[in-house]
Order: sequence, then C-alpha cells, then structure tokens
Amino acid sequence: MPAISLKTRRVEKPWGRMHLWPGFADPAAGSSPIGEIWFEAPAGMADDLLVKYLFTSERLSVQVHPGDVRARAAGFRSGKDEAWVVLAAEPDATIALGTHAPVASDRLRAAAIDRSIEQLLDWKPVKAGDVFYSPAGTVHAIGAGITLIEVQQNVDLTYRLYDYGRPRELHLEAGVAVADARPFVAPAAPGMIAPGRDILVEGPKFVLERRRGGDHDLALAGRQVAWLVPIVGHGQADGVHWQAGDCLMLSQHCRITASSEADLLIAYSGAERL
Repeated sequence: MPAISLKTRRVEKPWGRMHLWPGFADPAAGSSPIGEIWFEAPAGMADDLLVKYLFTSERLSVQVHPGDVRARAAGFRSGKDEAWVVLAAEPDATIALGTHAPVASDRLRAAAIDRSIEQLLDWKPVKAGDVFYSPAGTVHAIGAGITLIEVQQNVDLTYRLYDYGRPRELHLEAGVAVADARPFVAPAAPGMIAPGRDILVEGPKFVLERRRGGDHDLALAGRQVAWLVPIVGHGQADGVHWQAGDCLMLSQHCRITASSEADLLIAYSGAERL
C-alpha cells in the first residue's frame, strides 16, 4: 500500500510536559509528564528513520551519539544523525550544539564530572521555525520550553555525559570516546528548489524538506520510503486521510493533496532528493 498512517507511542520523561501540542491529548491528571511521541512503522516495513515530537519543560541531558563505525562495533545497525524543526519556543529557550572551543577528551570527561560542562557548551537561542542538523559525534542538549519535531536515524543509542544530578545512568567513557567536542558549524541548506518546496536538511544520512498546500506527486523508487509529517492542515495521501499531528509512511508513486494552509515535512533516508 503506497500510504500507511503510523501508530503513536507516548513516552514519559522527567523533563516532559503535562500540556502538549494541538493534535495530542494532554496526560491525565496525576500521571507522568510526556516528553516524546514516537511514530512507529509496522513490523516488516522499512524503518531507517524515526520521527518524534518532543515537549520539554527542563533541559535534556548533555549527550552524544556515535557514528556508523562505532555504533556497529557496539552491536547496533547504525549510528545516529538527527535533525530538529522547532515548532514553538519560550523567549529564553536554548539548544546546546557543540562547544565554544575544541575540548580534548580528558577535559571533556573532567568537565562532565565536575559539572562545568554546561559552561563549555555553546547554548544557542532558538525560536519557532529554526532547523538544526546534528551529525553523530556532536555534543548537544535540548533546552527547556521547546516543542520540536525530531527526525533521526532509527537507532536507540544515546550516550549521556551529564544529567544535572538526575538519577539516571550516564555513559561517560563511551560518550567521551565518540564525542567530537568542537564548535558546531551548521551545514548549508539549498533552500527553495521549487515553488512551495524547500530543502531544510540535506545530510549524508537523510533529507528533510518542507512543502506547502496543494498537490504533490512523489516518485519513490524500489523500496525507498518517505515520512510525511503534517504540521498544519489536512488532506489525503493516496486516499489515506491525514491531519496535523499524524505521520504517514509513503512508498511507490504517491499523490499528496493538502489543504491550502498546510505546512508539511517530508523526510527520506539517503542523500538524493525526491
């Protein structure tokens, strides 16, 4: 079937929120805060990428993900690059990406232990509409007061370097070993390549683009798939109805019909544009 609506998985997090985002029900009173909503592919379907919504009320841990070589040596199928599209941010919201200056492994480890790592990080102010691509090896932390969509290589592999004293496991040795602790340089995005179509991320592991309302035809070759993430609006994809807050997996030749106000993300693995 060319289009499949994906099921959601609500993930409780200590840094999550009790009030989420339009299209998602708030947690019941007395329950734990929700930090993430995952869109999961059916068994047997291609799942190179994972799409999530994140809702933060506190800073996330300082963390790093390994690249393919290190991840496979540890028994995982791939490393993890990820991208974030900021939907909403409080006025003082920040995301840490990289460090102010290059940091040697020994100093990074010591800073994680004595808590000075927070001062080494480059905390960047963020606002709605910002887009970041974080390659494997980047030391990073998402701040409080942010709602964003995350697209990542689909592997559950995170090394926490520091967690503000929360009682959660750290992975200091493994994290320091894979960290590329230096100033973050954002890769250039091509921008608009056609009316109503912008490339937001063109990374080595996946491409993320934004499309507006109207009709869009996707031609997906072989077993290639794409993830349709509607931020605003409603419509159909090969007869499957969608609205904001959904996520669809597309394959083969797929026609998307979107309402005039629609704001859509489309993600697909690999570096070739659709």
